Amino acid sequence: MAGALALALPAGSPLAPIAPAQAQSNAADLDRAVEALRGISTMRADFTQTDRMGGVVRGTMTLKRPGKIRFDYGKDSDLLVISNGRSLYMVDYEVNQVQRWPIKNSPLGALLDPNRDVKRYGTLIPTGSPDVLSVEVRDPKKPEFGTITLIFVRNSRAPGGMQLTNWVALDAQNHRTTVRLTNHRYGMSVAESTFRFRDPRRSSRRPG
Repeated sequence: MAGALALALPAGSPLAPIAPAQAQSNAADLDRAVEALRGISTMRADFTQTDRMGGVVRGTMTLKRPGKIRFDYGKDSDLLVISNGRSLYMVDYEVNQVQRWPIKNSPLGALLDPNRDVKRYGTLIPTGSPDVLSVEVRDPKKPEFGTITLIFVRNSRAPGGMQLTNWVALDAQNHRTTVRLTNHRYGMSVAESTFRFRDPRRSSRRPG
């Protein structure tokens, strides 16, 4: 979406200054996005994940604030993506490998820590609809952290009245991943054990 908007600008054309009223409206919409994320204590949703090559996988996402998330790809999968509130892990049980990133170094940091990232680094992307918010989050001083574009749709049953429906994450290598959420459930009890995993470097067993 951001790339499409960039192509719409002639090369070398200066950006028009943002009018005070527009700037105020943009700030209010960013506040709505932050409120929607902050309003989530726990959430579970089905997800469909599409990579840059068009490969599609599905599973269940569980979110618990602050900072915890789990992407469960199913009991037969050898892959697990999980955050314990401090670090984000990608666990591959097929090859017994674990990759780790501090949350703040991941595009998902904007989802897991909206107070820090969305307000400071968020840019509102026009959607043409008052019921849809698109927020691109990136730190221009740290491009290696990647970019995430969060899409919210007005829904009175969601926290803050806006429901996160999908996002597009772009890492430092320009690898694009799109995640779409459906069947949102909020406010359920989620055990802390949900965000722990067996380290395959110590055991050959798959996650339970």
